[in-house]
Amino acid sequence: MQSSNGRRRDGGGGDSESSAGRHEDQGEYGTASREARYEDPWYDALASGWGERDGTGEPPPAVPGARTERDGAAVRARDVYLEVQRSAAFQEVRSRYRRFVVPGVAVFLTWYVGYVVAATTAPGLMARPVAGAVNVAMVAGLGQFLTTFLLTWAYARHARLRRDRAALELRWDTQELTRGVQGGAS
Repeated sequence: MQSSNGRRRDGGGGDSESSAGRHEDQGEYGTASREARYEDPWYDALASGWGERDGTGEPPPAVPGARTERDGAAVRARDVYLEVQRSAAFQEVRSRYRRFVVPGVAVFLTWYVGYVVAATTAPGLMARPVAGAVNVAMVAGLGQFLTTFLLTWAYARHARLRRDRAALELRWDTQELTRGVQGGAS
């Protein structure tokens, strides 16, 4: 067998026909070939768009950019999304999101930085035993994990109770508006 760098992989021992006995222009299976054969199936399967030719000698056509606008329907669909973004319902969903996330992140980062600062500047406090071999640093470290899980639970609950329904209604409204702009295609 021949590797991708052109050298043989097998040692040539134990085979009835050794690699030295083959003619130099014969491939692995005895066929005449001057080019190297690759056994790697991924070698020939290049991803499209990486400069390979499409069989006609021409490079494949370029993929159009995501932001190119071809006709008025694309412009109108963009206007629908801008209209939804400016709507009071969307602003309310974003406001509910910010009212939970900003204080939650501030409290959690303060707690985390406080833990790190206390661990580096007050090692005597952190080494103080609480119960047996458990010290203040261990309790505070486990508290970090606990608050992470609590914050995740609170975020999911807040999203479910205060944002998901409104966001879903906005999504449906947006889809209906864009279908109307694009000619009612379903």
